[in-house]
Amino acid sequence: MIVDLVVSLLLLASGILVLTAAAGLWRLQDFFLRLHAAALPNTLASWAVALASAIHLTAGTGRLALHHWVIVILLSITAPITTMLVARAALFRWRAHSADGTKPK
Repeated sequence: MIVDLVVSLLLLASGILVLTAAAGLWRLQDFFLRLHAAALPNTLASWAVALASAIHLTAGTGRLALHHWVIVILLSITAPITTMLVARAALFRWRAHSADGTKPK
């Protein structure tokens, strides 16, 4: 019962973090602010889900289940790179539009 409580609390925390990221995306006006509003809560939410999954499977099978961490580690490595590439593309687009006097969308 304690394991189920811990797993449910981690999943609930993950849901709250994702809702926080969604609220940041909804409330912020600028693309660059929106980009950062979703990055950290979504990463923390994925860590919470992976931890909940590892705890649940370890308690259920009796063996240490750590293969879910591969997904989270790859996500943690690739998410900042993706964020940086999207930000650079948006900055390039913003600079190109400001050079010719039009407003970027």
